[in-house]
Amino acid sequence: TSVSQIMEHPSFLTHHDFKYGILEEVGPGIRRLTARNPSAFTFHGTGTYVIGEGDVAVIDPGPEDSTHINMLVESLQGETITRILVTHCHMDHSPGARLLQKLTDAPTYGFGPHGTHQSINGDSGEEGVDVSFRPDVKVKDGETIRAGIAEIECVHTPGHTSNHMCFALPKTGDLFTGDHVMGWSTSVVIPPYGNMSDYINSLEKLLIRSDHCYWPTHGPPIGDPKIFVRSLIAHRLQRIKDIVALLELKPLSISEMVKPLYPQIDSRLIGAASRSIFASLIYLIDRKIIACDSAVSLQSIFRTIES
Repeated sequence: TSVSQIMEHPSFLTHHDFKYGILEEVGPGIRRLTARNPSAFTFHGTGTYVIGEGDVAVIDPGPEDSTHINMLVESLQGETITRILVTHCHMDHSPGARLLQKLTDAPTYGFGPHGTHQSINGDSGEEGVDVSFRPDVKVKDGETIRAGIAEIECVHTPGHTSNHMCFALPKTGDLFTGDHVMGWSTSVVIPPYGNMSDYINSLEKLLIRSDHCYWPTHGPPIGDPKIFVRSLIAHRLQRIKDIVALLELKPLSISEMVKPLYPQIDSRLIGAASRSIFASLIYLIDRKIIACDSAVSLQSIFRTIES
């Protein structure tokens, strides 16, 4: 199944028109304000969610955009933002928390800061990361955050980043999936702070849950989540098989794999695709299916291991 088929299947998505500058009620006790930061990575833009009424929680304040944050605060006049929840530390998710705190004094919640690591041959892969974000309150998998009458469950889902956290409303079956599961595209997994094994394991973790609807930060809600997640897992495993098939023909570099694997790729996404291939190659190296004859890097030549 292709990515486009997954995303376009009518049983997967609850279609919704995105509106800028309006705090929309998109579900019972759920409102969303979409930031004006559309791109090849963000779709229409970052969807900032408001949970509850009166005393509310905000999930993913978005980019450092004072217009977006001011609109959020103005739209909630008469209510109190008591919690700021952050799924992870990419620049389209967490920087807005600093602006929102100045206006509300609400504490931030998250798994932790962005993972630290050494660069690989000078390439740290850290573009687009809010390395300065530190949550006021670190939360772990299974913990509950209370905001007014809302009880919000923390669901740690590493893979897209090591500190990625989803947030659930167990009473209603809603899950706010950040970038772990998106409603318009598959998530990019960029080593070393992104890990393909963790990502697939985190997708499988969602299959044993009983959530009824996913609310991604990018894209429309997903109304048939288990079918959707199974398709995402199948897509990733098929991509990994495709990489092995290429390497069975001859040793290749990542740059030589991009076109065969992504024949119609948007040129703006070549870098992300290269790093996603890299994540799959590390997955295969860890399982001793492939190897390279030098230190593992984006510039390495990869080959299959003869059985």
